[in-house]
Amino acid sequence: MLFEWLGKKIATYLQKPSSGAQQPATCTAEALAATLIVGDVLLVDGASRVSKAIKYLTQSTWSHAALCIQDNNHQENASVSNILLLEADVIEGVRIISLEKYANQHTRICRPVGLSDEEINHMVSFGKSRIGHQYDRKNVIDLMRYLIQTPPVPVGWRRSMLKLGSGDPTQAICSTLIAQAFQSVKYPIMPEKVTLPAGVNLKLEGFFRVRHHTLFVPRDFDISPYFNIIKPSLNKKFDPHAIKWLDDKPSDLS
Repeated sequence: MLFEWLGKKIATYLQKPSSGAQQPATCTAEALAATLIVGDVLLVDGASRVSKAIKYLTQSTWSHAALCIQDNNHQENASVSNILLLEADVIEGVRIISLEKYANQHTRICRPVGLSDEEINHMVSFGKSRIGHQYDRKNVIDLMRYLIQTPPVPVGWRRSMLKLGSGDPTQAICSTLIAQAFQSVKYPIMPEKVTLPAGVNLKLEGFFRVRHHTLFVPRDFDISPYFNIIKPSLNKKFDPHAIKWLDDKPSDLS
């Protein structure tokens, strides 16, 4: 009980905004809503205290990940409120939210390739079955250690110093929840290639080993070779000549 109470107190503190400038959104909320489709992973450059700790330890811009479970079905007038995301929140646990929460933040869309509608629906169902599970308090306490003072940890050691979850199936952090959803349909994120010692059966050559879901962080979806990076500003026809530059002279003054 004391551990749970302490975890909640720390989680509430970590959710508060951190000091420092935040990276602005690189597209409009409407463009983001028009681009997202079910099965996409939305990465977020968060502005909270916990986001600062995650970005430091994972050496990445991205501190949070959410799975798109409802889109606009390619409607011409896309609505931000129609987009639903599944996420693991530090305080509320696994839940469904509207895109409105992240629409004006710096985000990135990572889209899996080659999945069937049936497989994507299975992923969504898998994720929904976890609604109500709590955020892993062990992960929260680990992050707290790096909040008050950023220690001079060598870059190569930072990720290993973040203990990514307790492994309790009723608890999750954002990236492990989504990793489990993709692994439920055997979709690769960052699989480990099987390395064979000399003299071992060569029939295993080229095989991959499933990476444990607790080892994933948000940036893995960004650097994975199996996800396309979708940029809303380029999703529709982009004309670089239509950009209006402040230092351009009007044609009638030239």
